[in-house]
Amino acid sequence: MEFELRPWQSNDLNDLMAAANNYRIAQFMTDSFAHPYTRESGEKFLAWTQNNCPSKMLAIIVEGKAVGNVGIHPQGDILCKNAEIGYWIAEEYWGRGIMTEAIKRMIPIAFETYPITRIFGRVFGHNIPSQKVIEKAGFKLEGSFEKTIFKNGEFIDELIYAFRK
Repeated sequence: MEFELRPWQSNDLNDLMAAANNYRIAQFMTDSFAHPYTRESGEKFLAWTQNNCPSKMLAIIVEGKAVGNVGIHPQGDILCKNAEIGYWIAEEYWGRGIMTEAIKRMIPIAFETYPITRIFGRVFGHNIPSQKVIEKAGFKLEGSFEKTIFKNGEFIDELIYAFRK
């Protein structure tokens, strides 16, 4: 399926709210990803993305509609040569290869934009589809940590994948 990556725009708010307001997405995200995903949540996110230049967060656009996000989060201090990748896509687009391809497109953007040598992704241990997506994008499993994530009142295993320059 064809798609494009571009910076988020203010007029993406309704698409963002429609795509992000899904517990099946939120359950695998950090707690900063709101559920329910309200207008206020969307407005805060869009304001944040527009105040960061170059943009660290790119909208995934399918047929003119924002349906997901792929983002790069450069680290600081002793991890300054690393950046974390985060991603999500509306449920109706799961299993179509879009997310894997979006991650692949983001890798050169990240390496060209930031002075990094490693991009890593943290995946919930029971999120098999996300593991498959990041592996298909060329990331290698670097570590598995038992019960390090605390989400919705339970401890969850964490997998760390990385792509090195």
